[in-house]
Amino acid sequence: MSSITSYLVDLGRTDYAAAHQFQLDCVRWRLEDKHRHDVFLVTEHSPVFTLGSRGGRQSLMVSEDHVRAEGVAIVQTERGGDITYHGPGQVVVYPIIHLRSSRLSVREYVHMLEQVMIDVAASYSIAAGRDERNRGIWVGNSKIGSIGIRVRHGVTFHGLALNANLDFTHFNWIQPCGLAGVGVTSLERETGAAIDFADAKQRMARCLGDVFHREFSAAVPSNFSGVFP
Repeated sequence: MSSITSYLVDLGRTDYAAAHQFQLDCVRWRLEDKHRHDVFLVTEHSPVFTLGSRGGRQSLMVSEDHVRAEGVAIVQTERGGDITYHGPGQVVVYPIIHLRSSRLSVREYVHMLEQVMIDVAASYSIAAGRDERNRGIWVGNSKIGSIGIRVRHGVTFHGLALNANLDFTHFNWIQPCGLAGVGVTSLERETGAAIDFADAKQRMARCLGDVFHREFSAAVPSNFSGVFP
């Protein structure tokens, strides 16, 4: 299969609300054909709990006042799923993909997101896999990667989050994705060695290109200029 030209944009560390608004802008631009190619946004968020379409406040194990006092935001989103945590040390990818142009169904798209995380884990000799009952990627009974998506007029947003070398403190405040009795793990925890975050992002980019058959353009759309430092 020939490669499709796309943009890969590393936003660096971002505030969740700002990155979410930028996703919405990218969806609008894609629908208006302001840029011809799909976009893969890569970021790392400041600490935040996000709530999905199934809610998730019931899975928060501490008070919201305590969460906010500790400097962690709580944000309602339109993605699927329950509560999850994003923070430093987690590689987050938001693909803005026109599914019909890519000849992908939603099911195929989600399967590819899962495969990307499986392949990144495999590059560290970690045997991660799917659980057909629960979305995301698992190592045994511990979740290493999450998926939550939304599709608007055939264009995707939200996406995946892979735990590279994050601090698990805030995960102890929730039942991840509303699931009782499951653990959370990371590339660093599974390898027992320090993970270089920049290297993890590079591996993610390679796996995105391989799984989605993309060739990433070095150019960036002009309307992206100055949005993030």
